[in-house]
Amino acid sequence: MSDRTLDIVELLLTAQIYNKYPEMDVSDLPKDIRKYYWSRDHKTVPKPIRVTVTDIEKIFDVENINKRSISLPFVTVDDMDFSAKITALEVGAEWFQKKDENRDRISHNPVLAFFYEKKKTEGADYSTAKTKVRPKEVDREWIESLIAEIEKEDGGPEMLKLAQISAPEDIRQTMKDFVLTHEQEEETKKIVKAIKYRDYLKHIGLYDVGKILMVGPPGTGKTLIAQAVARESNANFISVKGPEMFSKWLGESEKAIRETFKKARQVSPCVVFFDEIDSIAAMQGMESTDSRTSERVLNQLLTEMDGLETLKDVVIIAATNRPNLLDPAILRPGRFDRLVYVGAPDRKGRLRIFKIHTQNTPLADDVDLENLASITEGYVGADIEAVCREAVMFALRENFDTEAIEMRHFREALKKVKPTITENIAQFYEKIEEQFKGGQRPVETAGLVGYR
Repeated sequence: MSDRTLDIVELLLTAQIYNKYPEMDVSDLPKDIRKYYWSRDHKTVPKPIRVTVTDIEKIFDVENINKRSISLPFVTVDDMDFSAKITALEVGAEWFQKKDENRDRISHNPVLAFFYEKKKTEGADYSTAKTKVRPKEVDREWIESLIAEIEKEDGGPEMLKLAQISAPEDIRQTMKDFVLTHEQEEETKKIVKAIKYRDYLKHIGLYDVGKILMVGPPGTGKTLIAQAVARESNANFISVKGPEMFSKWLGESEKAIRETFKKARQVSPCVVFFDEIDSIAAMQGMESTDSRTSERVLNQLLTEMDGLETLKDVVIIAATNRPNLLDPAILRPGRFDRLVYVGAPDRKGRLRIFKIHTQNTPLADDVDLENLASITEGYVGADIEAVCREAVMFALRENFDTEAIEMRHFREALKKVKPTITENIAQFYEKIEEQFKGGQRPVETAGLVGYR
């Protein structure tokens, strides 16, 4: 019996059981089935699911499905509307159970696990199967349905420009793509676990999962780390650019903050990422204009973070390369009380970054990544990526048919790409790092006020 036949029978069984039992929810459906039958208007998979030959061909990427393709006595294909269904559910279920001896399919399909658990089939566990299928709230289809609703609202299109919403499957980065220190790795693991085990945390009375501030020089991957955290924890991701929150119209900037948190609650579980948080959480009193827009925006942000409406299943992560400008109120316990320093990589870290960015690049025998890591003091991850890219471009400009990138191409690239971390910037962030190690809050440092 081919795997394709098992796929088809699983689809037909799933549809029939989903239709039969009222307690079956859209989140019980396996991802591929849920995605195909999803209704944007209803924001669910409406019952009943009617499976056609065309559906089978599209879902499993096969052609010419007909009666002879599914030569099973309990499966029928209607000659008029080309719908396919199981004529005897109990017979079909018993046949499928025997074929799925190890329960590999049943254990990953909550609908089937529910049915077989009711029949007291050994190895069928609905609760366990549910943990292997992510909820509908983190599917791209669910997000697209919400975005369609938001676009119809007054000011919706403008709001979507300010706060970009992504599903976990749209994020390319994983934690394996980063070179992190042990401390950074531990902090990110804590965040991921907090989101994954949020139901247990709720059970013990902890509803606020966390608020984290990442501090470090530009180009060290703070934004990408936040995205990877969202993907690893199967949470949606809302990206907010701090400076873009400001509007020339009175009250619109505060409204943008309120709407961002409202959307976060709608698409939870999610990670809300505020990039350049210093632009909307700057120290009060620094603005000289009469409108005091920055102070009102900061107050609105603090209100939302402390709000009466708990941020259930919402993690707030912010990033800044100018911690000296942040208002102390944003750093007190209950707000951004967990701080992670994301600094420039050391020599070992730079070597790992070079290896990551050259793993698919054909290198000549004279390329010495160890040497490159040694001579790139002050280069952050973004700089090293630019060096690798420029080296390839130099080689292609010389000879478009080149077969390998040579060491001289990297040397030419280093002349063009300069390090982000200069001596005075390094001194500034060394002080910041020391404050983090000592458990202190960042204090104003006059040396680089205004540096971005």
